[in-house]
Amino acid sequence: MSVDIRQFQYFLAVVDTGSVHRAAEQMYVAQPSVSQSLRRLERELGCELFQRVGRKLVLNASGHALIEPARELVRSLDFAKATVEAVDGLQGGRLLIASMPSQAVSPLAALISRFLDLYPGVEVGVVTATRPDDVCDALRRGAAELGLVAVPNGPLRESGFRVEPVEIQSYLIVARSPEDLPAGDGALTYQDLQGLRLVVGQPGTGMRRAADAILEATDCKIAVEIEQREALMPLVLAGAGVAVVAESWRTLAESAGLAVRELITDEFLHVGLAIPTSRMSPAAAAFRDIARQHASARQPVSHC
Repeated sequence: MSVDIRQFQYFLAVVDTGSVHRAAEQMYVAQPSVSQSLRRLERELGCELFQRVGRKLVLNASGHALIEPARELVRSLDFAKATVEAVDGLQGGRLLIASMPSQAVSPLAALISRFLDLYPGVEVGVVTATRPDDVCDALRRGAAELGLVAVPNGPLRESGFRVEPVEIQSYLIVARSPEDLPAGDGALTYQDLQGLRLVVGQPGTGMRRAADAILEATDCKIAVEIEQREALMPLVLAGAGVAVVAESWRTLAESAGLAVRELITDEFLHVGLAIPTSRMSPAAAAFRDIARQHASARQPVSHC
């Protein structure tokens, strides 16, 4: 059997994107190349991997069984390449990191900056993931090698990964101007926010959980519910309402001229670096070490 590694890469691209067309776009090849590669792979393996339902390809039992061995083969090749490239130090290569949006603002930006100061020849790619489950899915699929996750009130616990603590983030209230918040510059309680209109993100996020705690404890109302967390601050700047954001947004909020006050709450975000239990490339190991240094400098960090 003379299977080409690209056949497995194309197979996984079809699995992950759901179609030959999208797989071809992801792999930057013509669609017939992917189709022909799948047919050759099936001939080499002696079995069909998909059921063809109209124009759709649906994985059969053999296809499902091939996914993990194919991922391991591709990961092993990537690991071998990265290891060879790092023989003379990290002079090149690529590191892919999956991150939730708020943590991409901070601490990821600072971690990447430090990493590139030390290893300027390595290209870093960031895969955006909305929730912790999305980060873990990106790691399982091999779309990223490391993942930055934030979990409300406790570290991520997910089989197949170890999670190293990076920092604990509190929450802030941001408003268009100080006049939109109670007088003073101290931290705010839920009761201080009575009567305010909130701009909130989608359910299932830490920031939405903190906002829901305010809504439950006060007569505050939702002014705007928006799916894209990146649009929270523009809406606040436009005067649509005030918003609860993670500590990671402080610098951006202050740079935008927003009024920023700390929120007194039992809600916190535990930010951690999710690492698959498989082997790490030299670049991933170097980034992990930088994250550990960051965690040490941010003491105390909870390990509970």
